[in-house]
Amino acid sequence: MSAQWESWLFLAAILAVALFGKNRSLIIAVLVVAAVKLLPFSDKIFATVGAQGINWGVTVISVAILVPIATGKIGFAELLNAFKSPAGYIAVGCGILVAILSAKGVGLLAASPEMTVALVFGTILGVVFLKGIAAGPVIAAGITYTILTVLHQLPAGIK
Repeated sequence: MSAQWESWLFLAAILAVALFGKNRSLIIAVLVVAAVKLLPFSDKIFATVGAQGINWGVTVISVAILVPIATGKIGFAELLNAFKSPAGYIAVGCGILVAILSAKGVGLLAASPEMTVALVFGTILGVVFLKGIAAGPVIAAGITYTILTVLHQLPAGIK
């Protein structure tokens, strides 16, 4: 089977799983990718999205997170209140940890692109069957990096 047909079959399988799991975000993502794939210049679009898509996604998420600050729903008082409880300190620590894991994950994905397949598959399973959100491949890569570091199994070229 040619790589072209295999990619369509793979997308169709993901769409079927997304429909079965009633995951609207994944359904839309597959349909958008399939529509772009039909365009004559899709290779250029995919190269750009592949190289910059995660950064764009992080930017969109950052904008969404900043909206309550911009609308005045969250101010300095709420920030200070976050430091008045153990939960606030835990949240700050988890934010730092996720940022570090994500940075390591991006490095791992860049050095070992074949891991992307397993991470994407795991993300799809988590999204569809466990009602998760597909925001985790980079964090999953960071966790993978950490586990591989502990097991001394990092691929060559990773620090």
